Amino acid sequence: MIAFTYGNLDSSSIWVPRSVILLFLASSIAAPDFYQPALDFLYTSLRHSSVYAASTFETWWTVLIYAIVEPLYVYRFARNPHLRLANRHENGSNSTSSKPIPKMQRPKNRIVEGLTYIIPLLLLDLTLIKKYGGVSTHEMALSGNYDPTSLTKTIHGTFLAPTLHNFTLSSPLQAQRALPTAPPTSRELVFQLAASLFIYDTLFFGFHHILHHPFFAKVHSHHHNHQEIHPQITNKLDIFERLGLVLLANFSLNIIGSHVLTRTVFVVLFVWMLVDIHSGMDLQWGYDKILPEGWASGSKRHSMHHRVGNKYYEPFFNWWDDAYEWVCKREGKKVN
Repeated sequence: MIAFTYGNLDSSSIWVPRSVILLFLASSIAAPDFYQPALDFLYTSLRHSSVYAASTFETWWTVLIYAIVEPLYVYRFARNPHLRLANRHENGSNSTSSKPIPKMQRPKNRIVEGLTYIIPLLLLDLTLIKKYGGVSTHEMALSGNYDPTSLTKTIHGTFLAPTLHNFTLSSPLQAQRALPTAPPTSRELVFQLAASLFIYDTLFFGFHHILHHPFFAKVHSHHHNHQEIHPQITNKLDIFERLGLVLLANFSLNIIGSHVLTRTVFVVLFVWMLVDIHSGMDLQWGYDKILPEGWASGSKRHSMHHRVGNKYYEPFFNWWDDAYEWVCKREGKKVN
């Protein structure tokens, strides 16, 4: 791990968040009863909220989290040139010189970008029945405007069999989603989050590798078309790539039957980690510093991917990239 000073903190201070998070995770797994009253209260409040029960909640929740996280990183990027990886790459880690800040867009100029993300997802939200772990087909049928006593057999509980809303004049859109009655335990929450992030990281490694094939070069080139990587690059995506990213995230959650509350927490972690790897900064408390050394790709490795374009396809972790590089070297092939 590279040691450096950030503000009044030295690299040893990473043990503070690392220890706190480790204690929280260990206690969540070993003593779930301790956290259950808080989870019961939180989920009961959410479940009885019309906003949380809306079919479009996750789309708007993702937009809200991104609208909070990205500006925080942009502000830090603009105010801390010594943290910018591009400056370190060109001038050395001890250099005080700084490249000009790359041109970034103001929120009012990103309306089209936002709409191309939101509209396709809202169309899916308002036409397909939501299917979550812990929800019966009876409840799914009711939420989709079907008569559960006569049509439940035609509605499969698995998300792998999408079901359209029963469109009628009285129910023209899929406005609500059926939610589980009980909250998850803290143990379930931790394991589901870890599993879904691992699955997504694995799937996107393959998807990302495909995007770098010459056949899809035009699709993915939009994401790599910049002079310096910075936080706003996170969402600089072709619509095909953006939908692929969202659908892979949904698949990763659904394939293990994640609780809807797990999905809510997943969005926060997912957005934060995506912006972090595109931040263009070497932050002392980046998630790659908090995790054990060698586990996470982080902003430094992903920045290198944007520079060279032929390695480090994994978004969050290192395992598949390292395994792929090892296989290529063993077989005498060029890593690409």
